[in-house]
Amino acid sequence: MKHLFAAASIAALAASITTTSFAEEKTAWRLFVSDHAEPVINVVDALTGNKIDTLPLKGPASLYRSASGRTVFAVQGKADAVSAVSTGIAFEDHGDHGDIEVTAPRLTGTEITGTKPSHFVEHGGEFALFFDGEGVARILDEKTALEGGTGVREVKTEAPHHGVAAVFGDYVLSSAPNREKPDELPVGIRVTDRAGKQIGNIHACPDLHGEATSGRLLAFACATGLLLVRDGDNGPSIEHLPYPASPSGKATTLLGGKGLQYFLGNYGADRLLLIDPSAKDMFRQVDLPTRRVHFAVDPIRPRFAYAFTEDGQLHQVDIVAGKIAQSVKLTDAYSMDGHWSDPRPRIAVAGDRIAVTDPLKSQLHLVDAIGFARTGDIPLAGKPFNIVAVGGSGETHATE
Repeated sequence: MKHLFAAASIAALAASITTTSFAEEKTAWRLFVSDHAEPVINVVDALTGNKIDTLPLKGPASLYRSASGRTVFAVQGKADAVSAVSTGIAFEDHGDHGDIEVTAPRLTGTEITGTKPSHFVEHGGEFALFFDGEGVARILDEKTALEGGTGVREVKTEAPHHGVAAVFGDYVLSSAPNREKPDELPVGIRVTDRAGKQIGNIHACPDLHGEATSGRLLAFACATGLLLVRDGDNGPSIEHLPYPASPSGKATTLLGGKGLQYFLGNYGADRLLLIDPSAKDMFRQVDLPTRRVHFAVDPIRPRFAYAFTEDGQLHQVDIVAGKIAQSVKLTDAYSMDGHWSDPRPRIAVAGDRIAVTDPLKSQLHLVDAIGFARTGDIPLAGKPFNIVAVGGSGETHATE
């Protein structure tokens, strides 16, 4: 018996020697860029500038990436569809290190249809897609999206309206339409359980527009302030934070900080609003030199966010100091006069690179996030518009 065990041990050792696994560090960053007029997503290698692929859609799209980075959702408002894209970059946490797997990007086959899809919200690993033309939220998880599934659960509101919904544990928070004027912005948030039963009264939020998650907090922007949602003993706990008395304004777009818990919103045409619910001075304003075109938070360097203004400058905003730290000129002027959906620059952070679309020049501009200097351009046919970045570093394992 001892001889048999020894022989088996020697065989196992020999097998391990002949199949030694070698770990290699790999970095991959991809930019997913939709066109302002054409129904396509261009996928670009952010490190080399080479185009990887062009994915066809049914209509021009707004793009949203999942928290994991494995999925990008293309919301095609004029085509009444939301399509899921596998980014081809996936990470697996092993405690002391993370593995990265890089494959080709692809449309997964998941396409959720409905009238006028608008707001997309991820919270707790579930995605809520709101369809304005029906007043319905359709909810799915990432596994379903990546496997090409179309199974969703629906949450219906009282009437079609420009609304929003978010999953919060076992509950769904959805916008309550203005009953007298459903074509105007919602007036509050309704909480329902998984059976669809309303919990408590509607939480007032006039002119609701804008939502974001930071850490475990969820926030909705209202005309009067923010609704802040936390975990409570018996479901979501919702608190109203009124805006500062002066100067007057309201946020209609919110972003959630990564690494630091805060929210960043617009507050007038040429100001940003920093919201830290844990601070004594919860609201701080950042003045911009001209009107704001777009803004984004930095998920890699939590202290910073970025704002692009109509004079063609990209500004680094120091969240801790509450002011602009650096600026760099990137494009010709992009006036905010005209229609809100006209082609204008958008920002995405890809590791140590900040990418800014320049739709009128058919380019992506790259800025070094460390030195905050322009480092190059990537030509991209058409009018590159919405952009998201996915990627990071990890280990790959080859066997010999």
